[in-house]
Amino acid sequence: MDDVVTWGRAAHGGDSSAVQDQLKNVQQIQGSQFAFAAILHDGSVVTWGHAAYGGESSAVQDQLKIVQQIRASYCAFAAIVGDGSVVTWGDPAAGGDSSAVQDQLKNVQQIQANDCAFATILGDGCVVTWGSAAHGGDNSAVRDQLKNVQQIQGSQSAFAASLGDGSVVTWGDADQGGDSSAVQDQLRNVQRIQASLVAFVAILDDGSVVTWGNAGCGADSSAVQDQLKNVQQIRASYCAFAAIVGDGSVVTWGHAANGGDSSAVQDQLKNVQHIQASSCAFAAALADGSVVTWGGAAYGGDSSAVQDQLKNVQQIQASQSAFAAILADGSVVTWGTAAAGGDSSAVQLVVVKVLPVFENLRGKMSITVDVGLLSGKTATVKAGLDEEVGALKRRAQIALGVGRGRLVDSSGSALDACAPMRHTRLQNGDLLTLHIHRVQVEACRLSFAAILVDGCVVTWGSAAYCGDSSAVQEQLKNVQQIQGSQFAFAAILADGSVVTWGDADHGGDSSAVQEQLKNVQQIIASGIAFAAVLDDGSVVTWGNAGCGADSSAVQDQLKNVQQIQASSFAFATILADGSVVTWGHAANGGDSSAVQDQLKNVQHIQASGCAFAAALADGCVVTWGGAAYGGDSSAVQDQLKNVQQIQASQSAFAAILADGSVVTWGTAAAGGDSSAVQAAEAAKTAVERLALLRLDESSAAVEQEKACREQARFNEEKAMSGCLEFY
Repeated sequence: MDDVVTWGRAAHGGDSSAVQDQLKNVQQIQGSQFAFAAILHDGSVVTWGHAAYGGESSAVQDQLKIVQQIRASYCAFAAIVGDGSVVTWGDPAAGGDSSAVQDQLKNVQQIQANDCAFATILGDGCVVTWGSAAHGGDNSAVRDQLKNVQQIQGSQSAFAASLGDGSVVTWGDADQGGDSSAVQDQLRNVQRIQASLVAFVAILDDGSVVTWGNAGCGADSSAVQDQLKNVQQIRASYCAFAAIVGDGSVVTWGHAANGGDSSAVQDQLKNVQHIQASSCAFAAALADGSVVTWGGAAYGGDSSAVQDQLKNVQQIQASQSAFAAILADGSVVTWGTAAAGGDSSAVQLVVVKVLPVFENLRGKMSITVDVGLLSGKTATVKAGLDEEVGALKRRAQIALGVGRGRLVDSSGSALDACAPMRHTRLQNGDLLTLHIHRVQVEACRLSFAAILVDGCVVTWGSAAYCGDSSAVQEQLKNVQQIQGSQFAFAAILADGSVVTWGDADHGGDSSAVQEQLKNVQQIIASGIAFAAVLDDGSVVTWGNAGCGADSSAVQDQLKNVQQIQASSFAFATILADGSVVTWGHAANGGDSSAVQDQLKNVQHIQASGCAFAAALADGCVVTWGGAAYGGDSSAVQDQLKNVQQIQASQSAFAAILADGSVVTWGTAAAGGDSSAVQAAEAAKTAVERLALLRLDESSAAVEQEKACREQARFNEEKAMSGCLEFY
């Protein structure tokens, strides 16, 4: 983003003429109800709009330097600056005045906002709040409880914090979840918290669920509480919840129009494998490959128009108001609001079909196979009855220019590639389907993109956010890979060039670096930027400059790149010499200077949402980035030895050691605290070892007894032959 254009009601931010000459090299814009704040490339901030809503920041302008992040309430702003402190402005009652807590706002790790208040987690796990007391801006009543806070979730007017010991502290508007006293004695061993707009739900370690907040929007689960046992997964729409329980059924509650009432489809909700949620609807994938939907029809809650197509579903993705289901044959079925990706009819995906016809070729029986794509492309190949099925498959793939796949008959059974054609029992006119493994569907926030089997690309969803690729459609041929940021896509072609489309500020415009994008081997996306690794080991970046698109400060170091990983707003690369180079948003891991001298002989890197973890050749681990996201592993550092592998969730890491044990760190509710299962695993291991020991002892006794019997038999035989010697 460079210049900014505004329109609309002048007093509410529509007229930016007073600051227009300052709005250059803009990196990010946040909006309150009637004002805007823009972060510039140099970390300064420009504001305009209604003064009472944050449009006037002159009183704090000299403090707004090296700004890392801005959050907005209804009529105020809060910015985290480079030293970890916070600067606020706007309506004092809505969080614009933080002077009462300013001396506490140090080493801020995370900030959350609701309509009229802010809450921050500090480096020591404490919480500081300000703004409207009724909205959670005053946490004095629970301040002494807010220690070792792992996560904060916010509804519109309340906050809920999960602590390291598994308890929960809430404050703010009682009707929106700020008062959990009615369920407080139940909030023990909480594993994670989810929120709708006006309610919260906590999942406990025993699989039960506790809810509180606005009764009509998910806080009252009493009608289904006896069903909420052994909960495996939970999803939230705006005002409802849906949970998969241990027997594969689904329990729903909350606002009926938002999916809180699934009674119309309850008898179908059996053997549910997973659930996805749009803003006001749910979609459940069943074990038999079918899909059941409920909730707001305009949000994907009504799939009746495509129900007969929803068979052999492998995966479901959701945008704000639509769903997309990927079928076993690689095709995609969509429904919901058309503008949000619910209508893909104009770009319907491809299925490869094989139509066998028997003929006698030069005296030998063979099969002539017509292979057709729904896009219109066809090819004819032949295979003798004495040839293997694999030969038929390879010829079809070569003729169509598609990747690896498998042939499946009409019953859904895969044909053995090593079996002779005559053993397939194919009959004239039988229909086979070639399932192509290279089919890829990528989703951004409001759109989808799919690579077809012939290497072309189709997109659908919000045209403003990369759902419309018509401007580059002629270039999208022989596509090998697609990566998506929040609102843009980038595709690598077979010749190593790159085609991009979507929001320019999120990487949809690569024209500034297009000449450099040659012989590209790999593309990685952060939330709003892209990084491409070339065949010579160099890197090209584009998108939002402050979040990884500007790698100029480290460009001379980016040589012989072996691996690259991305957090939400930063990148980290391993070079051939085992060192690491990072860039992007410092708080998201873009600055590794504090641990740079430790980053030697790095073997691999994993990324959470805002942090990185690097495994070294000696089995140690080095971490950096947001502490709440796993960037601080000091509490478990002495355990991180002989590490074999690292995995990451959004806000935590797990390291597997050589002895098979696991060490975790980061936000407890995201998997950073595994203490509750470590003891159980240790006990199980002890029992297994004892059993093995007893087995060994038993085996030794058996062997000893066997040896004694053998010796006795030998002695007996000797005695019978008169050769037994006595000693």
